[in-house]
Parts: sequence; structure tokens; C-alpha cells
Amino acid sequence: MNTTRKYISILASGLVFLSMQACTKLEDESFTDIIASSYVPGKDDIGSLVAPAYANWRDVLMSNATGYYITQEIAADQLAVPAKPYGFVDGGLHRRMHEHKWTPEQAHCQDLWTKTYAGVTNCNRVIYQIESGAIPTEEATKASILAELKVLRASYYFVLCDNFGNVPIVDRFDVPEGFLPDQNTRKEVYDFIVSEITSSIPALSENSDVSTYARFNNKWSANALLAKVYLNAQVYSGQAEWARCIQACDAVISSGKFSLEAVQKDVFKAQNQNSKEIVWAVPHDEVYAGGFYLAAWTMSPQNQFTYGAKSGGYGGLNAIPQFIDTFHPEDKRLTDGWMMGQQYAANGEPLKCAYGVLIGQPLVYVNECPGIDSTQEIHSYRINKFEIAQNSSPNNMDNDFPFLRYADILMMKAECLLRTGDADGAAALVTQVRQRSFPGNASLAAVTGAQLQGNTSYKYGLKNHFTTTTEPVNDITYGRFLDELGWEFAAEAHRRQDMIRFGVFTKKSWLSHSPNGDNRSIFPIPLQELNKNPKLKQNP
Repeated sequence: MNTTRKYISILASGLVFLSMQACTKLEDESFTDIIASSYVPGKDDIGSLVAPAYANWRDVLMSNATGYYITQEIAADQLAVPAKPYGFVDGGLHRRMHEHKWTPEQAHCQDLWTKTYAGVTNCNRVIYQIESGAIPTEEATKASILAELKVLRASYYFVLCDNFGNVPIVDRFDVPEGFLPDQNTRKEVYDFIVSEITSSIPALSENSDVSTYARFNNKWSANALLAKVYLNAQVYSGQAEWARCIQACDAVISSGKFSLEAVQKDVFKAQNQNSKEIVWAVPHDEVYAGGFYLAAWTMSPQNQFTYGAKSGGYGGLNAIPQFIDTFHPEDKRLTDGWMMGQQYAANGEPLKCAYGVLIGQPLVYVNECPGIDSTQEIHSYRINKFEIAQNSSPNNMDNDFPFLRYADILMMKAECLLRTGDADGAAALVTQVRQRSFPGNASLAAVTGAQLQGNTSYKYGLKNHFTTTTEPVNDITYGRFLDELGWEFAAEAHRRQDMIRFGVFTKKSWLSHSPNGDNRSIFPIPLQELNKNPKLKQNP
């Protein structure tokens, strides 16, 4: 007898759904699986139903050395992965990103495309299972689950739209064998994202608690994502949407559910899941949800002794000195956010260099970087914004990644006010964000509308052991506001997107990077994807 049964297996990460066929008699009673036809999830099971679709975000964010985080940062002007005496040449992988000389075979492009579309597919799968009845759901909760999944899917398409532009929109799971999707324009992808979020918001919860943390099942995280999409609308669609961005920001602000932490660094604690500043996060756990490896990627191998860490760091991801030079020396975002100066073991003993020509000399991080091609262990500050807990694993940090936080909401609104003529209103919001970084010094915390309209303090131009050049900055509109974004969101995967919006990404030089064409504002569609789908046309 040919019998088909659908099973739902409960796993630690959520529910995995399997279709099984067999040409034999099967017992109806199962002790290890739940038969779908007899399973109606309750409200406490909803998180498990949607969990697999969220899990892809960890892969997207920190996939090996080529995920979303690294891609957004090392293509921009704050961070780089220079060659070290202990490695990071890697066939020019990281150098190409810095120099904007990537190709369709660049691993960053392939991984970002593959991991993000995996998230889309998982969303489509669970949506299909709910809509088809394969997963029976109560009518009272069905609309809210589907709305959450559609906003989550929109978050993946936001990544694809931002990085690749012209990508296929696939919103079905039940596609025929051999299906090859058509390519959509960037504007069509943008319109799809906006439609998915705005149509879903009415069905979402107004709560902000443990049931909504790190999920898009509430109006506030959905509005925060919508605001970010509207903020970049001119880049994506050719039409600015500053007023709509303000409206989405105001929805979050007026909710009263979120607030700035008194100390910025508290947002990035190892146990930061209770932060009232986090609007939406990608959750991590050293044991159960690993893969957040920022500490390993930035600290020297010797810093293992600073934190009593379970393994050493790789020390590849460093600050670009020109960016560090833009900070005011009393800004706590500088002093709290970066490893600098003499490094010490947990017992107070000064650390020494263990690699290269400086073996045995003090390990003192200096704000210097000879270039993308060659550095020593001491060169450049390292990221210290995310707490590195004692006795933890640098490869599997506990910190949840705050992808959207309340400071971002305030700064998005401020930028829109600035761009629409209300510079003083923008300044009031920026001052509110700055105050905690200059405690006890109101004059340093305050910023005026006139200042926000001034020039950037970033000294653009090549600055390496081969060449030093100087480039004008008076052509950057609202350059000081771009600085404010850089200081507040340093090392949070914001910089590439912000530089593109301010017209800097493809126009200016820094460290060993020279402009390499306006087409570099989006990445090439990976060669593997072009080979698989002849309907795809390569980006310029």
C-alpha cells in the first residue's frame, strides 16, 4: 500500500516538517513525531513554528568571514582586514572588498546571496504550510503569524535589495520542478518590501516584551524596519520618502515602549536581551545559537589572556585610523568602544607581541595602519563595543546583535528632518543621542542645526605607506551628520549603506582604497547564480 503521511518533528531550534512516503503498512500511532492532521498549535507554540525562518538571520549576519556584517563594514571607511604577520592575505579576498575590486566570484557576494535567499525560502515554506493547512492554526492567530512571516521575509529582501538591487521576488514555496524565477528591478523589490510590511502591520501585536523580543510579530519592529527602507528609498527607487520615514519612526517613538540606555555600551552587553533600546535583534547564545564571532575577528591572539577566553582571537578586523581621528577625545564611544594602547592579561601583566618583527615587544595598539597590504600586530584599534565576557568563547559570543535600536529610530528621524529643512529639530534629536557619550559636559553633547549642515571631519584621501593624498569634503552634503552616524553606529554594519546614501561610497579615498566606479554601489550577482538561472542579467 502506498501511503503518504506528513509529520512534524519537534527539534530544539523549532519545528522541522517532513513529508515521508513508504510502500509498506505504517502504524497510525507515533511516539516520536506529531502527525500534522492531529496537531493544532496553541499560542505558546507559535514561536517554535516560525523559529526556523528566523534562524537564517544568524547565517546571513555572520556567515564565516563573508556574511552581511563583514561585507557592510570592510567595503566602507571605518574597518578593514589588512594582511597580518599571522595571516589574512587569503588570496586577496578581504583586500578586494577594501579596494572595491570584487568580481562575480567574490565569496562575500555568493554567501550573502545564498544565505539570504535561504531565509526567504524558509519563510515561504512556513507560510505555505500554514496557508495550505499542512500546519493547522487557530483562525484567531493565523493572520498574525502570516503577518509576522511576511515582515520577516521582507527583512531578507531588504538585504537583497540593498546589496544586489535587481533580484528575483519569490513569494511561493509550491513552485514546479525546474522553476527559474524572473529578475525584478530594484524598484519592484523596494515596492514589494514596502507593501509586505505596511499590509502586515495592522495584524501585529502592540506588545514589547519577552513574547515579541527579536521577532517581527509586533508593530514596533515592523515600523522600525519600514523606516529603514524608507530612509533609503531614494537609493532603491529614485524617489525620496523622508515624510514616510518620519511617520514610521514616530510610530515607534510614540509607543513609549523603548528608550535610550543611560550608557551606550550597555546595549551591547553579553546579556543584553533586556535592553529597552533594542527594537529588533538577531539573538545569539554561546551554547545554543553560536556563530557571533566578532571578538575572535578583531582581537589579537594575545588578547585571549585579557579575557581568559576559551580560545584565541584572529585579530583581522581593525579600525581605519582616519575614522578614529574623527572622534572627539572625550567621546565615550571612542574610549569605551575600542581597544587601544597597552594590552594586559587578566592578572594585570602587560601583554607582548607574539608574531612578526615585533615579537617580544609590548602589545600596544596604535592608531596607525601602514596599508591594506601589510601590518603588524600593534597596528590599528580593535572593536570593544560589544562586551567580551570573561571565560567566554570569542567565536560564539552571547551578545544579541541589535540590528534596529532606539538610537537608530531617533537618528533616522533626525536625518529626515535635516533633509526637509528642519535642521534645529534634527539637532535636538542628535543632542539627545549624544548626551550619554559626554556625561557631565552639556556643551560637548550639544549640537546645532548649523553644525549638522557643516563638513565632515573625516580627512578623505589615500593614507598608507605608499601614498598620502588629500581630497576635498565640501562636496559632501550634511557631512557632519554623516559623522554623527559614524560615531553612534560604528561597527554595527551601518556604514556602507550610510555612505551610499550620502554619496561618499564610490567618490572618496581612504587608507588604500581609491574610487573604482559608481557601479560599486551594488554588488555583482554571483557567477554561480547566473550560471544556474539564464533569466538573470548581471548588474552593471
